[in-house]
This record gives sequence, C-alpha cells and structure tokens, in this order.
Amino acid sequence: MRNLTLRTGRVKCNAEDSGFRLIEMVCAVAILALLASLALPNVPRSTSRARLEAYAVETATLLKSDRYVAMRKGRQVTTRIDAKSRAIRSGSTGRILRIPEDVNLDATLAASCNQRGAGSTIEFFPSGMSCGGVVVLSKSGVGFEIRVNWLIGSVEVVPLNDI
Repeated sequence: MRNLTLRTGRVKCNAEDSGFRLIEMVCAVAILALLASLALPNVPRSTSRARLEAYAVETATLLKSDRYVAMRKGRQVTTRIDAKSRAIRSGSTGRILRIPEDVNLDATLAASCNQRGAGSTIEFFPSGMSCGGVVVLSKSGVGFEIRVNWLIGSVEVVPLNDI
C-alpha cells in the first residue's frame, strides 16, 4: 500500500511503517548505550586540583580530630600514615582515608617519639604536643603539605607553591 498525500500536505502512513521506525529508534539507542558502556571505563578519571586540596583538608581534619581527642580524653592518640598502602588511619576513630593512585603521598615523620620508635605514625599527647611530621600530597607539580608542629601539635595545610 502506498502513502497518499492529502490536500493538507500531510502524508498518510500505515501502521506497519510507524512500527518499523520505533524499532529503528530502539536499536539505535541500544547501540549507543553499548558503545558508551565500552568507552566510559577508558575515560581517565584523574584527580583534579580541587580534589587534591580536598584530600589535604580531609587529612588535616583527621589529624586535628586525633589531637582534640588526645587532649579531651587525656590519653595518647596515634595516627598511622602508610605511604605504601596509600592510607591514613585515625587513632581515635579508626577511620581510614585512602589516597588515589594518581596522587603522590610522601611523609616525613619522626624516627622515634617519647623514647619509642615511631616511623610511620604521628603521636598526639594529652598536653596537646605531638611528635610532629609532614605529609605531602602532590600531583603534576601541584601539591599541599600538611604540617604537624611537634611542640604545640597544631596542624596546618600549606600549598607547595608557598614554601
């Protein structure tokens, strides 16, 4: 059966033609979805400067929280920095902050603290003092230092450009 043009300028279609167009649309959408599902995992999900700064602030917050708990509860709190497994673990809550693979994590920590070996930890004491240390998070020339003062235990985040 042929399509007929009416005087109004519209084309009269039979039901078979419109169903065929719907199937074409469904197939096209399915093919696009399949291609997207194959291509999206290959898109690099790199850490942005803003996200790098957020990791630095999260690290500082975790350290400040451990210092606060040490002072408030009157006991020593140990924060563990594991550069190899890219994790920072709170001594007060057990919370673990994981650093992504594309971010460099370096830590300069005291070899001993309070007449004990420290190595991969920052100790906070009830007095507010600490063993001190520096944690550096960097990527592609951009970075942040999280500094823990050994004398007063204060924690600050400093951009690497301002060093």
